[in-house]
Amino acid sequence: MLFMVIVKASANSELGNLPSTELMEAMKKYNEELVEAGVRVMAKGLHPSSNGVRISYPEPGGRPVVTDGPFHDTENVIAGFILIDVKSREEAVEWAMRMPDPQGHGEGQIELRRIFETAEETGS
Repeated sequence: MLFMVIVKASANSELGNLPSTELMEAMKKYNEELVEAGVRVMAKGLHPSSNGVRISYPEPGGRPVVTDGPFHDTENVIAGFILIDVKSREEAVEWAMRMPDPQGHGEGQIELRRIFETAEETGS
């Protein structure tokens, strides 16, 4: 089962502030554990939303609207992600619970979402 461990943005990550050396080391160790266990597929951090573009579709069949970042609603912004391949939802939760506070300032928030792997799962 594929899951995306989504690291939510914070005020610090949106300012482009890099994590402390201690947090970088803790995250490196966590990622090494994922690799050693054979569950990590990919892990990436993202640039702040000030470098991003949001495309929205306000009217069905209408023309898309392009909005340049930054996006101030950090609860809807992603700072990074890890894709993991595990045997169950419970295992995915266990791995996510082992991640250090990804923001390091008590601002960290992680969202865990299962990925559709087949057309049958999507109803297509």
